[in-house]
This record gives sequence, structure tokens and C-alpha cells, in this order.
Amino acid sequence: MSALAHMIESRGIATVVIGLVRPHMEQTKPPRGLWVPFPLGRPLGEPENAAFQHRVLMAALHLLERRDGPLLLVDFPDEAPSMLDNPGWSPKIVLPLRPNVLPSDRDGWTALLAVELAAVRLRWEAAQYRFGRTTVGNSRLRPELWIPFAVSFLAGEIPESPIEGVSPSVLVRYVADDLKALYGEAAQAIGPQPSMGQIDRWFWSETIAGDFLRALRSAAIASAHAGFNTAGSRFLVPAPFVTLP
Repeated sequence: MSALAHMIESRGIATVVIGLVRPHMEQTKPPRGLWVPFPLGRPLGEPENAAFQHRVLMAALHLLERRDGPLLLVDFPDEAPSMLDNPGWSPKIVLPLRPNVLPSDRDGWTALLAVELAAVRLRWEAAQYRFGRTTVGNSRLRPELWIPFAVSFLAGEIPESPIEGVSPSVLVRYVADDLKALYGEAAQAIGPQPSMGQIDRWFWSETIAGDFLRALRSAAIASAHAGFNTAGSRFLVPAPFVTLP
């Protein structure tokens, strides 16, 4: 975006770049840049919060009024409200117990995940009714097909992909994305809204699905299959949650 901004500026049109990664903005040096401390994919910070989005846009547009420079890099001062913990939140989902399961025990993981996913799906359906949308669907598989496909990787197998044109290694990443999205939406179905951090901590510290994705990551690290090793070791579990919080 910074390179595009410089090209547009060279043609006499003023630009402002809103950026999410400050070191990148420092290196690429846009003519006018507003760094925002929001998660990737949320440059305006807050879905369904027009007032907050307006504040971000106005902070960016005000840079067009500045006469200092030649380069401007300004920090937006506030975090998005959804990044602040809500002390009144709890997930309102009754989860099954989390017994210890051997990392390669496909039958054990299958049984436990089926019970937990059934409970969480009820809240996920309520969340769809509440918000009228879902981000689940990246894998193009129905939720009941996620578990049989993903658990087959635990014993070192690389199953065939049921989606034409998508490799098994990429598809298991998409299944993990769908699993995390479904749980995250279910956690918001009832009551006050949690912060993103609260959802993450709940998923990775209290759910069988979080335990399973850590086991799947371990299987990927041990795998000789280059695609699964790369996708599974890098994209299934965020760095802060590689070990139990």
C-alpha cells in the first residue's frame, strides 16, 4: 500500500495509508500513514461500531491537513473496544470434561470432539440468529466432516482432500480456521460481548478443540510431509497458545 501511495502521490493526488503493522510502515515510509493497534483484517478497528470507525477515518483524513513532513507516521491513540475485556462475560456453553488423550489417539479425539462440537454448535446457531451472518465456511466442508478429516493426520497419514483443487495440507488449515471461527461465534451468542482476548483464552485453555489443534500442530512438526509440516506448524495455533495458558 505504501508503494501504491507513493505512485499516486507522484501524479499529484494526496494519499493516506492506514496500517496495522508499524514496522512495515516504518520501512516503507508512506507519505502519510496512520498506524492503528487493531487485529489484522480490521483496519477500522470495530465491526458494527460506526462511531468508532468514524473516529479512525477522521484521524486518517486529518493527516491531509498537516503541513509538516515530508513523511508523516502517526499512531492512533486508542484500542478498539472489542479488545478490552468485559468482566461480565462468560461463554454460556456447557463443555464436557477434558480428559487426557494420547496425541495419536484418533478414536479418543473423535469421540471427545463430537460431543463438544455438538454442544458448541447449538450456541453457534443461536449466534447466527443473533448476528445474521457467519465467517464459518472457509473449508467448504460441513462441520460434521471436519473431525474425521482432521484426526486422520494425527497418526501420520495424509488423507485425500475431498475438495477438488485444495491440497490436504491446505484444507486442514482451513478446517482449523472454521473450527476456531465456529467456537468464537458461539461464545458471543448470548449476553454481553467478550473481548477478542477473552474468546482466545477461553478457546485455547478450556476447550477440547483447542487441545486437539495443539496435538495436530505437534503431529505436523513431526511429519515428513512438507506441506503438512509447513501448514500445521505455522498456521494452526497462535504463538501465545502453543502451550497451555
